[in-house]
Amino acid sequence: MITKRTIEKVFDTARVEEVIGDFVNLKKSGSNFKGLSPFSEEKTPSFMVSPVKQIWKDFSSGKGGNAVSFIMEHEHYSYPEAIKYLAKKYNIEIEETEQTSEEKEKASERESMFLVSKFAKDFFVDQLHNSTEGQTIGLSYFKERGFTNDTIKKFNLGYSPDQWEAFTKAAINKAYEKKYLEATGLTITKDQKSFDRFKGRVMFPIHSMSGRVLGFGGRILDNSKKAAKYLNSPESEIYHKSKVLYGLYYAKKAIAQQDNCYLVEGYTDVIQLHQAGIENVVSSSGTALTDQQIRLINRLTKNITVLFDGDAAGLRASLRSVNMILAQDMNVKVCLFPEGEDPDSFAKANSTHVIEEYLEANAKDFITFKASLLIKEAENDPIKTAEVVRDIVESIAQVPDQIKRELYIRSCAKLMDVSEAVLFSSLDQILAKSSRDQKKKNKAQVPQLSKVEDTKVTSKKIDPKVELERIIIGLLLKYGNQEAEFEDFLIEIDEKGNEVLKPINKTHKVYEKIYLDLQSDEIEFTDENFKLLYHSLIDKLSTQEDFNVSKFTSELDQRLAEEATSILMNFERYELHNWESQNIFVKHRDQLETAEVTETILNLRRILIHQKVDEMGELLKNGDYDNPTEVLEETMEYKQLEVLIARKLNRII
Repeated sequence: MITKRTIEKVFDTARVEEVIGDFVNLKKSGSNFKGLSPFSEEKTPSFMVSPVKQIWKDFSSGKGGNAVSFIMEHEHYSYPEAIKYLAKKYNIEIEETEQTSEEKEKASERESMFLVSKFAKDFFVDQLHNSTEGQTIGLSYFKERGFTNDTIKKFNLGYSPDQWEAFTKAAINKAYEKKYLEATGLTITKDQKSFDRFKGRVMFPIHSMSGRVLGFGGRILDNSKKAAKYLNSPESEIYHKSKVLYGLYYAKKAIAQQDNCYLVEGYTDVIQLHQAGIENVVSSSGTALTDQQIRLINRLTKNITVLFDGDAAGLRASLRSVNMILAQDMNVKVCLFPEGEDPDSFAKANSTHVIEEYLEANAKDFITFKASLLIKEAENDPIKTAEVVRDIVESIAQVPDQIKRELYIRSCAKLMDVSEAVLFSSLDQILAKSSRDQKKKNKAQVPQLSKVEDTKVTSKKIDPKVELERIIIGLLLKYGNQEAEFEDFLIEIDEKGNEVLKPINKTHKVYEKIYLDLQSDEIEFTDENFKLLYHSLIDKLSTQEDFNVSKFTSELDQRLAEEATSILMNFERYELHNWESQNIFVKHRDQLETAEVTETILNLRRILIHQKVDEMGELLKNGDYDNPTEVLEETMEYKQLEVLIARKLNRII
């Protein structure tokens, strides 16, 4: 386990803006930073990072917290894993122990799949370098491609032996369960017989933005076999090809620093350009470009340069996908390599300086490039020219910025020898239709926020915040280290264009769930005793595998020990008086009810956010802020968050 001293050092060292900056392109906004949410599909940035407070807040999804909670949320790490990730990032020495067979079995299904994928990566790398077959076939292939030893090691390239069960047997011998080998697609079982999916292939691990292995691409080397040249891992709980870009883990810093991303087609294109010193490059791994992949880049830069082969047969079809990039208000350029060349061969044959000069000189604005290409294809045919004009205007209509649209129209009018009036008229028709369609989509009603009203009782007035805090302490004391599936929600857009809450299940320990959710709104307990108990409980639960309540209470001072004991004794039969009138509910506690954990936290967040909005309103009224516009924007975002939490509560209850 991780020592308390190490955890404190991680918290003292980690800078939230640096940690999040690895995943999101942050722009200065007053004393804070702002960027696009990595948790929802937004076009207007509402993701805030405060260097002074060392916290982040995502107003579109309701999430928030510190550097540790961001890594937990974004990478689906447990609390200890997030600490280890940050320790590695900041070169903080941390004690790690080898996982036992029992610990591997206890890991959640998702974590087990990550463990299996990491083992597979290490196995394939070992086979490439330390087996005769791997050296003769795999390593020779990579060397022929011109990859150096440093490059091969950097990208964790490997080799899967040309044997039916080489990997499967090795994994099972190391106590990895077969069901997780099958869940990741590394092992295929048919008619009670198992075999390796990537048998006889060189291997390209596919990483998440933080470096976790999500899946693999495998290339077969024997052309005599009737098999796909490239084979990817199947869709799984951890690998969704439409949401992953190959090489992004290695390219993210260079993309942010150079404010541009080169987009190529294949694995070797990425690797060869990296080796040549062009590191801001990623690949869609041979699949059609998706909105989710574009959003990954959009979080780091607004500029994309698409690199096409010199003899790309499907160039026109490929250009259609670029419309999706324009729709996300990004600047797109296109660079075509000389005939017979692709990014891989061109990078292999030229120096870094020559490659950079070529890309700089030949990268053209997408709209201009497309117009020139299609006009050449039309060859003065009036019907074809009319089709080209419509095609170009369709692309221009995707651009959200009105000024850019007008400049594109004027430029294309000259290029295509068509009057600006005709192009503007065509553009207006497309935009009007789009506007009508959007209005139809926006008819969905947002549920009204149910306000928390004061309960009129003649008995002693109850503070709902304190009582909710008491329940949270009780949940931590009784169930803190229990692991369970908690219902969460993603905000998605349905086919009608309405925002919908899509339920998803996430596995957490109870203390991790509570810690993450309370971090989302910088929640501090109002009761001093509960505040001390909460921090002490999180500390113990995160550093002790076997948490013992009796031992915990024995180490507290008398006042806190009595409070903890009182909560535990009354927890089973605790009632919330007349809280039903405030839409706050609680269930019997014979066993853990995950909905109770979620409801309790959401109710506390709802009360405190409502209180915060009122406080900010008072300060605005009294003129106590230097920048009233910034505060007004933040107030509106918190009000939207109130609505989101009310919707979540309605779905859970």
